[in-house]
Amino acid sequence: MAQSMSEITLKQETLDRLDQLRVDDEPYDEIVNELINIYEAEELSLYRVGDEF
Repeated sequence: MAQSMSEITLKQETLDRLDQLRVDDEPYDEIVNELINIYEAEELSLYRVGDEF
């Protein structure tokens, strides 16, 4: 089953920051998706490290 992203409204400042991350006119949804994946991976890593203490 395909997941669809919710529609969001971004401030111009946020769009400017996303533009700095774009590669070859990559669509914004791909950048946001990539950032979410990075965030989730880091969160999972922190959760696992916390279990070791």
